[in-house]
Amino acid sequence: MLQYAFPLLAVLIWAGNTVVNKLAAGAIYPAEIGFYRWLLAGLLFTPFMLRPVLRNWPAIRPHLGKLVVLGILGMATYQSLAYYAAHLTTATNMGIILSLMPLMALALSIAMLGQQLTLGALAGAVVSLLGVLLVISNGRPDTLLSHGIGRGDAMMLVATLAYAIYSVLLKKWQLKLPPLQMLYIQILVAIVGLLPLYLASPKTGLTATNIPMIIFAAVFASMLAALAWMHGVARLGPSRTALFFNLLPLFTALIAAAALHEALSLHHLLGGILILGGVLIAERWLTPWGSAQPTKTAT
Repeated sequence: MLQYAFPLLAVLIWAGNTVVNKLAAGAIYPAEIGFYRWLLAGLLFTPFMLRPVLRNWPAIRPHLGKLVVLGILGMATYQSLAYYAAHLTTATNMGIILSLMPLMALALSIAMLGQQLTLGALAGAVVSLLGVLLVISNGRPDTLLSHGIGRGDAMMLVATLAYAIYSVLLKKWQLKLPPLQMLYIQILVAIVGLLPLYLASPKTGLTATNIPMIIFAAVFASMLAALAWMHGVARLGPSRTALFFNLLPLFTALIAAAALHEALSLHHLLGGILILGGVLIAERWLTPWGSAQPTKTAT
């Protein structure tokens, strides 16, 4: 049972971090917390990771360009957009939209990796899209035609897409490097990549209110959750571990209700069910497109 605790812990921390993103709105500017988060994580990792990275530099150097792309997508772009989105939408909405990531990754895998298009992928995309429309329209999809999508939800959709691309590129490139060394280099890339935005943005400064948020984001969300997820993948395999990601919107909604007193409306519930249902359909219904013969479900 211990192997299940690792991905559960990671998802619980990431759900909590989504709520922290919302709490940070008004306490610290998005560019500040985005930069400080990775700066603190980098400083904490450096005493343990700098020497191993330098020793392994001949193996790392040929992949440096790919690591830069991964760092910009998965660390800098995704989290920065999430901080900006938190100023404009609810933590519950953010968690539900983020649950689209596995389906986005599946669609990108079909396009970029030549993965077999399945009936489940098509049906799941339709079902999840209906769920997203319910959430971002507050239960009234017809209003999207007249008012459009809110900026916060749009930012969160782009952030989720950036992380889905990051996940697919990890699979496509399959870099033969130690995971912790890859994580450390990507954190350094995020620090450098976010520095110009930090310098150009207004500053709140470090306060007794926002320092705990930065520490949580750096230590728990950036370091502990990543390590727990890696342990989960090593023990359960990537496919089984990825299923735990589907718990993210539930955990986020529960924590947001307790910490932020956000109301869980009917459209959140229905939208979340549709999105998760679409993801599960895509993951379990593996009949190839154009084939009458079903294939066995993944284990």
